[in-house]
Amino acid sequence: MRKVVLISCVSQKLDKKSKAKDLYISSLFKKNMAYAKTMNPDKIYILSAKYGLLALDDEIEPYNVTLNTMKIVEKKAWAEKILLQLEKAEFIESTKFVFLAGNNYRKYLMPDLSHTEVPMEGLPIGKQLQFLTEKLR
Repeated sequence: MRKVVLISCVSQKLDKKSKAKDLYISSLFKKNMAYAKTMNPDKIYILSAKYGLLALDDEIEPYNVTLNTMKIVEKKAWAEKILLQLEKAEFIESTKFVFLAGNNYRKYLMPDLSHTEVPMEGLPIGKQLQFLTEKLR
């Protein structure tokens, strides 16, 4: 079974057009990315509130959009867009999706994905950073 890691975008970004993997600069994002790589996944994608599913080398402009302030109908529409992008990029039925993303970024995706894992489910950000620091030792 293939393994794909999905990391949510964060608010802290560079102020210029960059590759997706470089645009996000918070310690949470950087640790999530480092942790994702330790899992030896087949692919890592970023879940962007503005752009949808991003490959690490996709070049994008900085933005100020978050799912955390969207209405439920907007979150569901965003999730539908992500699912369509995932279906084009991956064999969903034979892929395990590991979410390094908050509930807003996974809530409407997970019911449509057969195989999922959320290593830090229920942990507040401080505890996520602690978890990641431990895993990266």
